[in-house]
Amino acid sequence: MIRTLVVEDDPLTAEAHAEYLGRLEGFELAGIARTAAAAQAAIRAPEDHGGIDLVLLDMNLPDGHGLELARRIRSSGIAVDIIAITAVRETDVVRTAINVGIVQYLIKPFSFAVFRDRLQSYLAYRRQLEFSGSSTTQADIDGMLASLRPSAPASLPKGLAASTLAVVIGYLKEAQVPVSAVQAAAALDLSRVTARRYLEHLADEQRATRTPRYGAPGRPEFEYRWVS
Repeated sequence: MIRTLVVEDDPLTAEAHAEYLGRLEGFELAGIARTAAAAQAAIRAPEDHGGIDLVLLDMNLPDGHGLELARRIRSSGIAVDIIAITAVRETDVVRTAINVGIVQYLIKPFSFAVFRDRLQSYLAYRRQLEFSGSSTTQADIDGMLASLRPSAPASLPKGLAASTLAVVIGYLKEAQVPVSAVQAAAALDLSRVTARRYLEHLADEQRATRTPRYGAPGRPEFEYRWVS
């Protein structure tokens, strides 16, 4: 579970983001901070309190700018990722946010679907990062960056989303044994039909193998394994 801190001074917005987060698999709300000072205290808390993996950061806080908080986090050496969630659109702020290592920048207002896609993209990045172990290949790095910066949906068959594909890829890479569409659907909170469509796409692209799984009555079910 990715323990996530919501940093937002507006109570209603903070609760909305927390509620959105609670609807996503793989994420756990670590708390809500309404000031930069409270956020920094939560991030610096001892790891036996649970620790923070991800910060959803507003830029306009009552006791400072979000960018200053991001700089303090980076200078402290604490390994936490930051996603900006803000109404600030100025180019210089966006540029600085990228420079200080903010991994995604989400402009308010947005729908739950947009929030879900960005967080699922981040989750796919984390899964690929963990799967790669202590050493990575160029393909691993390209996959991680692609998860954070998904390709345009037009590059995929109609009905497939780049963010969901990245999550399926991350799951398939982590699997120690071949998995079925039923297993993928249960693990990723997708319908069986949706999971199969993504797995079939990866098999058609020769990024995964497809083999029959026998032993159950009726038509054989297929199982899929990532091509390493």
